[in-house]
Amino acid sequence: MTLPIYQVDAFTGKLFGGNPAAVVPLDKWLDDETMQMIAAENNLAETAFFVKEGNNYHIRWMTPLKEVNLCGHATLASAFIIFNYIEKEIQKINFNSRSGILSVERKGERLTLDFPSNKPLPTRRPAGISECFDREPVEILEGGEFLFLVFDSEEYIRNYQPNFELLKQLHPIHMIITAPGKSSDFVSRMFAPNLGINEDPVTGSAHTVLTPYWSEKLGKQELLARQLSKRGGELICENLGNRVKISGKAVLYLTGNIFLYF
Repeated sequence: MTLPIYQVDAFTGKLFGGNPAAVVPLDKWLDDETMQMIAAENNLAETAFFVKEGNNYHIRWMTPLKEVNLCGHATLASAFIIFNYIEKEIQKINFNSRSGILSVERKGERLTLDFPSNKPLPTRRPAGISECFDREPVEILEGGEFLFLVFDSEEYIRNYQPNFELLKQLHPIHMIITAPGKSSDFVSRMFAPNLGINEDPVTGSAHTVLTPYWSEKLGKQELLARQLSKRGGELICENLGNRVKISGKAVLYLTGNIFLYF
């Protein structure tokens, strides 16, 4: 069996920036074990698989270790492939997913995700936080499977040196650190070492949590966000109450084939 595969840099307008995702269009689903092996072989933060179902697509996302409930950058990458290589005439895609219906619209080079909002709420102070950070967070919250830590400066977020073994013990899934931005409304970084992703370059799903928080704090509906990983990424976020819109660009890196001969 031969399958097409694409690799796309998402949330960036330039190659080798943003967050790389593998995209594997399917005519029908493979078994879960095979898809997980493909994701592990790709060794990217996410591999997206999708199948056309009526007028919609059904999308699934896998890290090198497990399937996840929501991934923004791999959804953006999948939409980029559909818009440019599969259904060039359409302007909007609806994806069925574990997180409900997700839509993506294109206007020129900009692609806009419409995702459910996950407003973070205060939570207890996790044991071990002092071992992970040399500064006390301004706020400790949780939302959308993310531990959400707010600090007071962009410099602290940019310069933070994580100990991933300690972070594994702090939260079982994901962790966001964030602060007000200087040339943007806010900045962030995201870590998920228990999912096989020490630091994610640009995380769309994290902005379903970041957007409602910073929209309320700053009194703004539309915000410019920057994720301060080594590759970096820029997102335009809009708070719609129970939904958020997250916009960015994408760039094709490679196309190829997967050969499955067991």
